[in-house]
Amino acid sequence: MPKAGRLPRRDVEASGAMTRDPALGPVLVFGASSQIGFFLLPMLVERGARVLAVSRRLQADPSAVTWLRGSLPDQPPQIADDVESIVSFGPLDALAAWLKHRPTSALRRVIATSSMSAESKRDSQVPAERALARRLREGEAALASACDSHGVAWTVLRPTLIYGAGMDRSLTPLACRAMRTRVFALPPGRGLRQPVHAQDIALAVLAALRQPASAGRVIPIGGGERLSAAQMFARVRESLPLRTLPVPVPRLAVSIAKGLLPNLRGPLSRLDQDLIADNTELARLLEVHPRGFAPDAKAWDPPRCAPLGQR
Repeated sequence: MPKAGRLPRRDVEASGAMTRDPALGPVLVFGASSQIGFFLLPMLVERGARVLAVSRRLQADPSAVTWLRGSLPDQPPQIADDVESIVSFGPLDALAAWLKHRPTSALRRVIATSSMSAESKRDSQVPAERALARRLREGEAALASACDSHGVAWTVLRPTLIYGAGMDRSLTPLACRAMRTRVFALPPGRGLRQPVHAQDIALAVLAALRQPASAGRVIPIGGGERLSAAQMFARVRESLPLRTLPVPVPRLAVSIAKGLLPNLRGPLSRLDQDLIADNTELARLLEVHPRGFAPDAKAWDPPRCAPLGQR
């Protein structure tokens, strides 16, 4: 897998690529080296857009993407006045604060990602998670206010658990640990999950850039399949490129861990909670239909996941 921030050399048409669309105009992408940016950048280039990608470190990329060094809120990049669209995968509150100053007079569209954690962690037992949910909701409201004050159309996407580029902090660490140890712990969990592939979120971003009807909306986006948490973990194990020993985790062990491991109390408490999204608006407004959860080994193959003795 290419390094974060490098354009993936893959067949964009296989993901349902649209026809070339130079009308997209100049697009500025914050969080361009993220897992969603990994898929979005080549889609934009394929459609003739001039892409300005922002990263904390300059990227060595021979593609048509122009990389800018910067980050919000500390190091805002210097951008051209003709930027028409902004896509952001970073903190919403920082983006909203930056947009108050109207960084480009040509700006007409902002697409940003939030998270379904804005709702699922609203009543969490963990104070830090409740604070995160509140910050997400406040960030969404601040972004809407900043855009509305300048007459800029905005759309916020709320993804469920994201996977697909080996950069997520949920499933990829489990896969990495299993490949290093050859043991896969299988937690119990009756709660429904709806993992969404990062490439499908990129397709939704692209559709939102082109679809005026999505303006002024907060749109949930989950995968095309709902399955139990236990089934999700089992499929991750089945997708690994090497054999691992499955070790079911007893519910008693989960209960004990919630008391002994404060950092895991939140995730363990949600094993029997449904964490899903209603894709009705996604399909109606953006005509995007995410894939089911069928990961393959490529989803977990960054260098840090190499088995012991092979790194």
